[in-house]
Parts: sequence; C-alpha cells; structure tokens
Amino acid sequence: MREGTAPLIRREAYTPPAYRIPAVELVFDLDPARTVVLSRLSIERDAAAAAQPLRLVGEGLSLARVLANGQSVSFRVDKDESGREELVIEQPPEGRFVLEIKVGLAPEKNTELLGLYTSGGGFFTQCEAEGFRRISYFLDRPDVMSVYTVTLRADKARYPVLLANGNLQSQRELDGGRHEAVWHDPHPKPSYLFALVAADLVAREQRIRSRAGSEHLLQVWVRAGDLDKTEHAMRSLMASIVWDEARFGLPLDLERFMIVAVSDFNMGAMENKGLNIFNSKFVLASPATATDIDYDGIESVVAHEYFHNWTGNRVTCRDWFQLSLKEGLTVFRDQQFSMDMAGSPSARAVRRIEDVRALRQAQFPEDAGPMAHPVRPDAYQAIDNFYTATVYEKGAEVVRMMHTLVGEAGFRAGMDLYFQRHDGQAVTCDDFAQAIADANPGSVLAKQLDTFKRWYAQAGTPRLEARSTWEAEAGAWTLTLRQHGLPSPGQPEKQPWLLPLRLGLLDAAGQALPLQLDGEDPAGAPTERVLVLDDAEAHFRFVGLPAGPAAPVPSLLRGFSAPVLLDDGLDAAQRLLLLRHDPDAFKRWEAGQQLLQAELMARVRADGPAATPLSAGLVQALAAVLRDAGLSPAFRALALSLPSEGLLADALAAEGTPLDPQRVHAVRESARQQLAAELASDWAEAFEAHPDRGGYRPDAESMGRRALANLALAMLCLDATRRGDPVWPGRAYQRVKDGKHMSERFGALSALVHAQAELAGPALERFHALFRDEALVIDKWFALQAAAPEPLGAQAGSVFQRVRALCLHPDFTLKNPNRARSLLFNLTVHNPAAFHRADAAGYVLWGEKLAEIDAFNPKLAARFARAMDRWRILAEPYRSAALEALQRAAARSEVSDDLREILDRALAD
Repeated sequence: MREGTAPLIRREAYTPPAYRIPAVELVFDLDPARTVVLSRLSIERDAAAAAQPLRLVGEGLSLARVLANGQSVSFRVDKDESGREELVIEQPPEGRFVLEIKVGLAPEKNTELLGLYTSGGGFFTQCEAEGFRRISYFLDRPDVMSVYTVTLRADKARYPVLLANGNLQSQRELDGGRHEAVWHDPHPKPSYLFALVAADLVAREQRIRSRAGSEHLLQVWVRAGDLDKTEHAMRSLMASIVWDEARFGLPLDLERFMIVAVSDFNMGAMENKGLNIFNSKFVLASPATATDIDYDGIESVVAHEYFHNWTGNRVTCRDWFQLSLKEGLTVFRDQQFSMDMAGSPSARAVRRIEDVRALRQAQFPEDAGPMAHPVRPDAYQAIDNFYTATVYEKGAEVVRMMHTLVGEAGFRAGMDLYFQRHDGQAVTCDDFAQAIADANPGSVLAKQLDTFKRWYAQAGTPRLEARSTWEAEAGAWTLTLRQHGLPSPGQPEKQPWLLPLRLGLLDAAGQALPLQLDGEDPAGAPTERVLVLDDAEAHFRFVGLPAGPAAPVPSLLRGFSAPVLLDDGLDAAQRLLLLRHDPDAFKRWEAGQQLLQAELMARVRADGPAATPLSAGLVQALAAVLRDAGLSPAFRALALSLPSEGLLADALAAEGTPLDPQRVHAVRESARQQLAAELASDWAEAFEAHPDRGGYRPDAESMGRRALANLALAMLCLDATRRGDPVWPGRAYQRVKDGKHMSERFGALSALVHAQAELAGPALERFHALFRDEALVIDKWFALQAAAPEPLGAQAGSVFQRVRALCLHPDFTLKNPNRARSLLFNLTVHNPAAFHRADAAGYVLWGEKLAEIDAFNPKLAARFARAMDRWRILAEPYRSAALEALQRAAARSEVSDDLREILDRALAD
C-alpha cells in the first residue's frame, strides 16, 4: 500500500510505441508461494521511432535474469517520475532481437486479484487493464499486439487442468509428478487479453459446426460439484455464436472456446481471447439455486464476453481512453442479442425498458456527479476507475443512435467496413464512427459526423425541452425542441449534441395520426418518424392533421432514442392518455412512471405528512394496467413498480432541492402501502392467474409470469402485515419452505422481508439452513437483508443495525468481492434510507470498511467509495456528516492510487 500519487494521464499526450513485440513466448513454473515466469520477447523498434531506451513496466516482480539474444545486456530497474517500476535497457540491440526475462512472483499473496493469483486452490489471471505487468516486465499497453505461445508446468495432482489462450499444441508428463501444456494463440492480441488457468476443474463440452463448415469445441470449466449448474451457460454460449455469425457475419475463429468460473473475481467476466474467465455468479445456475435474474444475467454476460471476440479482441483499443470502442459497442450488441432472444415484440420492449432503467439508475447519476466524464475520457489517474456506466451503458446508447441514424442494413454495412479496415489493429472511437459513416455516405451521420462525435467528447446528460403549438383551424402542429447541457468538471459550456428523436402523435381517442412535415408530399405520411436535432433549438411544423379544438398528444422519445433528460411539458391528462393508448410500449411505461414520479415528488417537497395518498385517477389507471390481460405480465410488473428512491433523489437534485433520504423513503413507502391496500383484490387475482406451469423454464414468457406473481405476492404480504392478517405471509412462508425453484422461493422470501412480516426472521433462518453450502445463494441472502426497506416509525434503523451485525456473521468476508458487494454495496448504494442516517452511523461504517478493503484490494475499494459520489445533493445534517467522512478517508496516511482519485474527485470544488 502506498499513498496515492499517480500522475494524471492525458489522451492528448498519446504517442505510438517506439518498440513492438510481434511474438511472445512464456514459460510458467506454477507454485503458489513462488511462481517462476520466463518470457522470451521478440522485439523490434518501430521504423518511424528515433533510437531510445527500451522501457518495460513491471510491478511487484522479483527479477532473476535479463538476456538479449542469449547474451548478458546492460540494464537497470528504476522508477519513473510517477513511481512506476521499469526495466530499462539504454542501448538495446539493433534490429529485431530476443529479450529473455526471468522473474518470480507470489500468487498466493496477491489479494488484489490482478495479475496472477490463487483462488480455491487454483491459479487464475486478470490482466485488464494493467495486470500483465504483475506477471512479467512488458510493454503493457493495448496498442502492442503480439502472438503468444505459452507453456504451463505444474503439479498434476493439484492442478490437473492447464489452460491458456488459443489452441492446445501439446501435453506431456514431467518428472516429479508434474505435467506440461503448450498453448498457441495465432491471433495477435494486447497483453490485457492474456489468460491462464491451472486448477482442478471439470468441463461441460459441446462440439459445434459453423455455417462455413468448421468444427469447434466449446468448454465450460468449473469445480466438480458445480458441473450440473453449467447447462444454461453452455446454451447461452451456443446461442451467442450462432447469433453473431447470422447477424453480423462474425464466426468463431479458434479451434476451441473456453469459459472458466472462479469465485474470487473483481469483475463480472473477462473476454481473454478464447479463454473467458468469469465470476462464478455469471456461469453457475440451476433452478434450485438461481433466480430468473441470475439466468438473465448469465445469458447477457456470456454473450457480451463472446461478442468481444471480434469487438474488442480482433479489433482492440489504441489506448485506454478508447475503452468504449469495445465496451460501448459490445454492450449494444449484447442488448440486441437479448432482445432477439426475448422473441415477441412485448418481450423485446421489456428488455429495452430494463436497459433504460439501468442507464437512468447508474449512468445518469454519474453524469450529474463528481465522476462525470465523457464516453471517451480526456484524462485519468487510475484507468480501473473508468470502467463506468458512462463508458459501457452510455457508450452503448451512442452506438444505438448510430444504428438509428443509418438503419439496420446501414449499420451492418458499417460493421463490415470496420472489420475490413481494422481487423488485427488497435484503433480509436473515431475509426469506428468513421467506418459507419463511410458505409452510409448519404446519411445524417455521414453529413454531420463531427457534430455527432460530441457524444464522445462531452460529459453530462443533455437536457431536452419540447413544447408545441396547435393551429386548430389549419390542422397544423408545431414542435419546438431546445437542448442544453449543464456544466461538468472541466467543461463549463457544452455545444449542441446531435439527437435522433423518435416520435408519434395521438388524437384524443388515442389513435395514431399521420406525421407530414410542412412541404412534404402528403401521400403515405408515416405515423412514426425520427427527427434530428443538431442545434440548440429547432422547429418542426406538421400539417394535414384533423382540424378541431383538441390538440394532438405527442409521444416523444419513443424507444428512448437518445440518452437525454426530456421535459415534454405534458400534463397529467395527456400522460394518462399515453399510458392507456401509446403503441410504443416504452412510452406507455414511461408515462406511468412520470405520473408516479410527479405525485411522489410533490409529496416529498410538501410540508404535509408523507402518507398523503396518490390521486384516485392515477391509482385507477394503474389498476387498469394491472387488469389488462392484453399486456404481457412482464410489462405489467414493470409498470406497477414505483420509481426507485435513487431516481427520486436524482429528480430532486436536478431541480436543486436538497435531498432528505428519510423523507423520500417515507413518501415512497406510503405510496407502496397504498397501492398494496387499494389494489389488494387485483393483486390476489394477478397472483392466482400466473402460477408457474410445469418445470422451470428460463424463457421470457415464463419469467414475465413469475415477475408479476412475485410482485403481487410482495404487495399482498405488505398489505396483510399492515392489517395483521396472517394468511398471505403464511402462504409466502410456505413457498420459502417448499417452492419449486429458487425464483419462487426467493420471491417469497423477499416478499416477507420487504413487508417486515413476523415470519421474515424464521424464513431467513430456514433459507440460510437450506443453502448454507451454496455461496451464490448466501450472497443473495446477505443482499436481501442489506437492501430491505427501513421500517417507518419505532423500528426505524433496524435494517442498518442488521447489516452491522451481519458484518460479524461467520459467512461474511470482505476478501471475496461478491460477498462484500452483497452486503456493503447493497446498503450504501441501493438503500439510501438505511445508509444516510441522522446519527452518521452509516458513514462511519462506510469509512471503516473502506479502509479495510483498500488495504488488500484497491480496485474494490475505489468502487465502494463511489457510494458517496453525490454527497453534495444531501440536505443537512447528512451533507456535513458525509463531507466529514470523505475528509477522514482522504486524510488517512496510506491510500491507494485507485481510491485517491475517487476521493479527490468527490472532494474537488
């Protein structure tokens, strides 16, 4: 541990590498206490680079030998101006030469889980972003691409499986009970995509044949007791391979493709070429241990990492500022895949709504806080801090807007051109955008590419205001759009973004109207179209509409066609019409959420009691949605879910109202109780009408039925607990005991916990006893208790006290990232009322655990620290107490570089 002193790295300072490493040979003699790594690097100076020293970066390595072309060479191990360790050769040989480096390292002491480390008795790696330098001295940067040959040697009894990137070349027995495997990856790759695994594992295998006729071996490697939980991961992998070849013409390009599950992992998964290493959370699933959310997550993450095989591996990032080149594009691709897997239009719409909810809950607050940064950042201290919702989710929205502007066929043509130009290269976001534009020369994107690329350069969420005027006699409707951006760190002023706005118009009966712009041919006017706003203000006049006093109702931003904050100026009656009739499912859901948010916000701001009821008209409209069998169960479950406390906090911050987390919680809880009580008969009917049919199936229709049934049960338990009626809590407890699968069991357990029912305690104890040996299930058990709503009244504070006690539970450990996230992240990020306390106890706990985590895993600590990103929006006394906690954390004598950057940004003026 050292005090954070990392220098600021700027995108504008990029220079190409002076040396290249076309080929790498690595030999590992694996031992937990001392692994020896021998690297043979074929090195050549770039023809355009002037003669200069060769500088290879390393971290925590014990250097044993350095040879050049088999001979001793003058070198030194030094520190650069930032304190980074370097192996420096002042006068390297001329032309191409082979540099041989032998180092030692101690994987069992690697608690940061970066580089080569041990977990559960095996060896694993994580090299993105800068972990390879903890394995050997190297040009550890993404624009240095090499062909790797890797030899692994280890004790065969302890580590019978030896895996690395690419294709298996040979295996043999060695003396002393050891064995060896040699792997070769024919595709040049940067060091961050290197991977190895040595462990006692078993594999689910599947052989497939591609469209082109080539055969491939697929393997999912896990510990022996988990093999029965790998079927869904394998099915997801096969579906991903088929989809990518059919949709984008991108085939699997290796003899085999491997997934390995490990329980100690800082990230969700990693796309290492041909050897994807996964957090076990996103591999292991059986109906008995995994919920619908788990099955959904596995399908999405398996697809995401496989799609990286082309968008990230075959074409990679020139530098880390271009991270969204691979991540934003691949998130977009995995979202498209998930929508296609969902099947029906209704299920596809639900997928889009879920993606937008995730964007608003994670990325919009980031845009409004101290960590705000462009999709392509201009500077960083620790690149690991920029694996953010902005780079991933907002980056995906930027790609989606390109897709909207050029259409499906145009986007495919752009992708084809992108790979034609850049396969095997390390490139930039500009290169990708240029390829999409060049493949569509007549498109708005091509004509205004420089304007569009402001999405990569400007931080913050654009504010879009829409107002309209109605000419009743002429039947003409004019839409005025205005956009602006708020100041963000380093960007006090913003230029206009290029926004694609998908819209429709409805009459008073909810019927779609034709959209004929003034001056257009009236024949065949569409009922939906995309407008492009590329300036601060624009006016669009539509004609040929039925004349009369009733103005049409606009349906704006259909499908969430641009990641903006929209002020549409509609009143409650207009939104109710959209809720009832809009043909765009996203807009129907959005209208209901806007109505709910408006009423909840009014109650938060008011001086009156938090329990002021929702309006009768809104409750009736929601009841109509709940009863509408023509709507999918999944959509009804989303539409009847209240806006989260986090979204309400963001809305308050946007209007400058200081946030009182307790007031927001009390208002939302009273609304939840009202909907539970007033729609009790409808909830009961919904629960009874959506039983799980037959065996467990992880398809969109079945998941939707379970989602609505679980929501209904939660509301029924909430109302019954308030009334003292034991019937529904009793039924929920019975499902915890004998539910047919985990989605049913955990849904019932959540219903009891969220209702603060008397049976919640016994149910939690029984659940723990049933699943004490299933680590991922126990993660859910911790997470549920940490995210439970704080009771109102005399029991307020009980959730926080429960979390405090659970920190001492024998099953809790900070060393496992999944377990730490399950309890502490759920409290601090997802449970504002329990975390933000008037006595500051939540902030004290945050500071204590932050220091503990930073001492052994700075990457995890930096992510945990971000729970305090938006302390400035808090009302007193929370604001001052949060500031004090941040100052205490920053004043510690030893703070990692990763954490220092987060704390400094949070405290900056």
